[in-house]
Parts: sequence; structure tokens; C-alpha cells
Amino acid sequence: MFPSSPDVSAVLTTDLGILLGLLVMAGLLDRASAASRILFGSATATLILCYAAWRWHDTLPRFEPGLDHLWPYLFFSFEMVAILYTLMSIVILFRFKDRAPEADREEARLHVSGAWPAVDIFICTYNEPQEVVEKSIIPALAVDYPNATVWVCDDTRRGWLKEYCERVGANYITRPDNKGAKAGNLNNALAHTAGLTNAPIILVLDADFAVAPNILRRTVGLFHDERAAVVQTPQFFFNADPIQHNLMAAEAWVDDQRIFFDVFQPAKDAWGCAFCVGTSFLVRRDRVTDAGGFPHDAICEDINLTYTLMRDGYETHWLNERLSAGLSAEGLPEYITQRTRWCLGTMQVALLRVGPFLGRNYTLMQRLHYLHGVLNWLCKPFIVLMLVAPSIYWFLDMPAFHADYLSFLRYGLPALMALWIYSGWVSGGRTLPLFMEVTHTMTALAITLTLISAAIRPFGRPFKVTDKGGDRSVSMVRWRMAAGFGAISLLSAGSIVWSFVSPSSASEISPLDYFNLLWAGVAMLFTFVAFLVCFERPREPEAFRIDEASWIGLEGTAQACTIDRIGMESALLLLPSAVPALAAGMPLHLYVKGAGWIAARVERLGGNAVSLALQPEPAQRKALILRLFTTAVDPIARTASLGVALRGLARRCFRAA
Repeated sequence: MFPSSPDVSAVLTTDLGILLGLLVMAGLLDRASAASRILFGSATATLILCYAAWRWHDTLPRFEPGLDHLWPYLFFSFEMVAILYTLMSIVILFRFKDRAPEADREEARLHVSGAWPAVDIFICTYNEPQEVVEKSIIPALAVDYPNATVWVCDDTRRGWLKEYCERVGANYITRPDNKGAKAGNLNNALAHTAGLTNAPIILVLDADFAVAPNILRRTVGLFHDERAAVVQTPQFFFNADPIQHNLMAAEAWVDDQRIFFDVFQPAKDAWGCAFCVGTSFLVRRDRVTDAGGFPHDAICEDINLTYTLMRDGYETHWLNERLSAGLSAEGLPEYITQRTRWCLGTMQVALLRVGPFLGRNYTLMQRLHYLHGVLNWLCKPFIVLMLVAPSIYWFLDMPAFHADYLSFLRYGLPALMALWIYSGWVSGGRTLPLFMEVTHTMTALAITLTLISAAIRPFGRPFKVTDKGGDRSVSMVRWRMAAGFGAISLLSAGSIVWSFVSPSSASEISPLDYFNLLWAGVAMLFTFVAFLVCFERPREPEAFRIDEASWIGLEGTAQACTIDRIGMESALLLLPSAVPALAAGMPLHLYVKGAGWIAARVERLGGNAVSLALQPEPAQRKALILRLFTTAVDPIARTASLGVALRGLARRCFRAA
């Protein structure tokens, strides 16, 4: 069925032709066109299916008792899970929905009629410090909307936060316990406000998310559709996640969630299966009240809310616009805790008696989309197996599958090339080979352990909040993770050496050996980069590049300058020429549009560059928050650049911080 490959040149010639065909498709096809998505997706799926058929037909040994025979079938089973997830993703991405024209139309209609519905803004906070939560409260209070009320929902009963809310004009809500975690906090606010404002629409924010002034004007009109119970907007971040930051690639590589938010959610919306993601979403009060409140029988209340409302025939609609930005997980432990919580919550909802698998009133399409989400997490064990498979081959003489490198070049490489090129095309340049694989590698083992734990005891674990804020100014080494990735990388390197020095090694390397040598090299590379990520670089407070002409006030005179970067506590200035009068520690004032003259102190001098420590007054601090955190000035790349990312990685290999 699958003929053996004649020689390397013939195979590589075929692969080159396939590569050129894929590149031509990527260059000529318009990803906004449904026909183009179906054409390119079908071509990619065909190559993947050919690979899967080859794997089943030609690379599995006879099924017999014994670990050496069971191991290839275990590996193959998890590989097929990953392939099924990939094929389902391709089909989902056949469609795409852009609700911007609908939002334009409804915003204009409400502007003419003036019938803007009242909105309650719930800011959910647990243990965040003031420098985090103020960036949510101040923009929410300044939202451009005629009838909105801000409620800070404090689940840790902090006196200072109550005083702060009174000072800035926000309403404060708390409760005596933390029952139901975030969902319980929301239900408490739901009941509290029902007797006061009772606004028909609720905007839910996490405590670290700052909203754009027009978020409500852009979203409330989408509730004109009676099917819409939730309107969800994407999450953006004003800081790099730990992988981007530690690999020095934040300006060349998008965060892993961009593909989910910008690519998958609009596609799922076209199928009627987009879902709530926990923050920056609006929900109709009557719909959630009729459903019994925000569900708390799973630790992910967001996707649980969507599927609870689906049972009653309602949908989550996705408006793919940047209308808020927040803090990404700042450290590796927080990053991994966040992903394992999402994994466990997804599995819990799947197991609920009223969930999308066991419950009634779900359509087949809704169940399939939830299966797609479950498969996303079930792919992670396959990554772990891929990383250890070459070492198992060389040290235990147990191949994960029986194939020579020529056959893999003929059937496997075209599928990989198609997947990489298609992914880059359909995502609008948001994916990067190597970096995406490393991102998945970082969480694969933790998620695998979570899946095993969930299979034994899926319910009863406490809700773990992702820590935000705090001092991140020193380097940290995550020794346990570094030891794990370092061990796999060394094992892969050792297996390559062992292949040549083993007393039982053959005098001539077989095609199967060649294949596993290449595989070991890839595993060594991925785990070595993951090892580098475990050495966390220090972080400076958030600063945004604005490139704005300004002035510094010094001894009664004004000196022209350019504000290159500015944050809440610091600024980097570029002067037309060095100013002899400046010295470290010198006080001065910096003019910032919207905030006025801010007291500052010179921290460092370097040529015509000057670093300042800012000392804004309370009113100026509010103005800076609104200026910096509610606009679309992002320090994170929107599209990926492989060359720039690789240069950052190269620098990271030789720098400790």
C-alpha cells in the first residue's frame, strides 16, 4: 500500500515540490475567504491522513504481549489523539466570523436612539496589591458610557481596598467566606446589586484587566440578538508571558493565547460554539439568574457558564477587538498553575451530569466542539512521549514506531511542512516552529499529571488563583523544572553518544537508527530551550514605547526631549544632546500629555539617554493609568518573526539575565 522510498534524492525532490506547492498556496490564497480556508485546510488534512494511514499500515509491529510490543501501540494511540485534534481544528477553521460590522451597526443605532441599557461592572479581586487592582478600577470608572456602575467584588475582605474604593468613587462588595470561589464571588455581587442598580447587563473583569473607554459602546448592542446571553472580547496582555520573557522574544513572538483568541474563537463563533473566557465579557442578568447564577460545580466557571446557558438555547458571541488588556502570568509556576487549572476545569465540566457529554439539550455540534477542547489537553501526554521516545529506543532497544528515515521523509515530513505552513497562514503569522513546540513542552508534563489526577479524583480540589503583582526584579531559577528538562535533554544527548560507543552497537548505522538519531536531536533541542526558560530573568515594571516629544523642567528652564518609554514608575528619555547639568539623583520635572508636569529623579545617564524615576501625585497616577493601560499601545508582538526570535534565543544562550 505504501511503497518504500527509492533513494534520498527522489524523496527530497518530492518533498521540495510539496513545499513549493504549499508556499504558493500560502502566498496566493486569502485566509479571509471560506473557499481558501477549505482548500488549504483540505490539502493539509489530506497529507496528515496519508501520514496516519502509513503509521497504521507500515510502522506498527504485530500486537503481542510484552512491553516492547505494547509501547509502540501506546505511543500510536496518543499520536492519533493529537492527529484527531489537528483534523478537528482544521475543520473548525473552515469558518470565521467577524462581528465588527454588526457592532458598528448596533452602536450607531443605540447612539441615535439613546437607549443605552444600564450596565453593572463587576471587578473580581482576590489578593492583588493596589498597584494591580487600581489599573482595573480607574479605567472602569472612566468608561465612556452614560449608565454604568462599578462594583469591586473583594473576596479577601481588605480594609485598605474598601477605603481606596471610597476614595476613588467605586462601590465595594465583600462577603464573609469564599464559598464557590470566583463564581461564588460573582453570585454574591449578583444578589447584592439586584436590590440596587439591577442593571440588565453585567460586565465581568478580573482585577488586573484595564478596559478601553469604548468597551461598552462596542459590545452592548450585540445583545440585540436574543440568542446572545454572553458577549466575549479577547484578552490582550501588557506584559510578556514567562516563556516570551525568558527567551527574550516578546517583540518577535506572540503569546500562545493569541491563536486561541484571534483565530479559534472567531471560528468557533461562526459555528455557534464560542465560549466565555472568564474576564472582559458581558452577560445578561436575566439569563444568568434564570440559570441559577454563575455555576460553581467546576473550577472553570467561564466555560461552565457558556455550556450551562447553551442548554437553554443561548450562545456566547465573540467580538474580536482589543477592548481590554491585563497581566499575563508573570512567573513559570503561575503560568503552569493557570494552564493546569484550565485543564482540570475542562475535564470537570465534561464529567458533569448536566455537562456537554452527559447532559441533555446540546446539539451534536456543541458536543463536538467540547470534545475538541478536551482533546487539546489530551494531546499533552503525546508531547511527553515524543520527548522520551528516542532515549527509550537507544537505551532499552524499544522503538516507538518501526520506520526508516527515508519513509518518514516521504510520509511524515510533508505532513509536518503542511501543518507548519498552514498554521502560519491561517493564524496570520502568529505561529513559529520551535517556539510553539517549546511552549507546549513547558506545560506538557504538569498537564499530563493533572489528567492522571483528574482520572482518579476529578472533583474536590481547591480553586488556585494565579498570583499577580509582587516583586519580580530578581532572577529566579526553577530548579525542579530545570532538572526535569535538563535530564531529558542530557538523556537525548547521551542516547546519541551511546549509539556510537555502545558495546552492542552495530558496525553500520541502520535506517531505523538514523531516524532515531534525528529524533533524539530534535528532543534534545526542544528540552534544552525549555531548560533555558526555567532560568527566569528579572522583570522591570511595565513600560510602554510611546516615542513622544516632550520637555523636562530643570532649574526654571525647559529642555526638549523625547519620551521613548514610560511606565507608572519610570521613563526613558532621549535628549537631542547630552545635558551637562544632569547628574544621577538630580530632581526635575517631566511633562507628560494628559498628566502634566510630574516630579522625577534622574536614575541613570548614558550618552543622550536618561532614565528617570517618576513620583506622580494621586491625580497624575490616575491620568497615567488611563493614558498607558487603556490604549492599544502593546509591548508584545502581534505577529511573529522567526529571525528576530532566533536572535533573541541566541542572546539568551549566553546571558544569565
